[in-house]
Amino acid sequence: MTQLKNISIVLKPKHNAEFESILPNLTSWLHRRKKNVSFLYKEKERIQKIFKGEIKNLIFIAENELHEASDLIITMGGDGTLIGVCRNITKNSPPIFGVNMGHLGFITEFAKAEFFDQLEETLKGNYELNRLCLFQVEVFAKTDEKSILKGYFLNDAVVTNNQISRMLTLSVESEGENIYNLSGDGLIVSTPIGSTAYSLAAGGPIIHPMVNAMTLTPICPHSLTHRPLVVPDSSYVIIRAAKPDDSIKLTLDGQQSVVLSATDFVKITKKKNKIVQLIKNPSRTYFRTLKEKFTHGAREIK
Repeated sequence: MTQLKNISIVLKPKHNAEFESILPNLTSWLHRRKKNVSFLYKEKERIQKIFKGEIKNLIFIAENELHEASDLIITMGGDGTLIGVCRNITKNSPPIFGVNMGHLGFITEFAKAEFFDQLEETLKGNYELNRLCLFQVEVFAKTDEKSILKGYFLNDAVVTNNQISRMLTLSVESEGENIYNLSGDGLIVSTPIGSTAYSLAAGGPIIHPMVNAMTLTPICPHSLTHRPLVVPDSSYVIIRAAKPDDSIKLTLDGQQSVVLSATDFVKITKKKNKIVQLIKNPSRTYFRTLKEKFTHGAREIK
């Protein structure tokens, strides 16, 4: 197991007053354990304010150097902060230790009030990993066999209409066969870990992270017969606009979006060589998390 010497900390972009107390304590705690502490260079001005100018022992690195320069990445924010780091993993990406600084925090494993003990164990090499595969999105032009755009997502890829207040019709297929032509506001393709995000809000099922599947969840379908559909993740899904005058928008994890022409189509596949390594909280289980975060299955016993 690699010695965790170089620790990088990634912060949620929005202001959080708690950083002013937590970050100085955390960096001092890490320095006492002979660790190198890094932040993203784009956060330098913000870090200077938080540390009141006392940043001599801190290292600043470029965002594209984050994964290669780190033995451990600590994300401090919500699920969005963690997902943003995960989506940019490389071949040699280190484990990620997610600290929840918000409220829901379904994927972030550790609460802000109690993460130091487990971080201590992690630095000693006493940890287990939850390994999750990213899914890949490729965009193709109608007449081109080579993709014109490629991206990745951990939670979901969403295809919607780029025009305001207009119903969109999508052709959805898998393994060369048409699944359906969907009319409505769009389609969510979610991973199992992402099934508790946008897909769930749109009426999709909760899928256990160990299930090898992806879920197709229509957004406000025009027909009541178009229901969420779970398909094996060993297959691929192709989505295209069914009408020549439709312009569609592709959004990845709610953080990246691109507008496509009506002649472009989207292909989604699971990438088994793009593996995110999340450090597990030993006191947390999936079903316990469901109950705590969503009060799933919880009822008063009289």
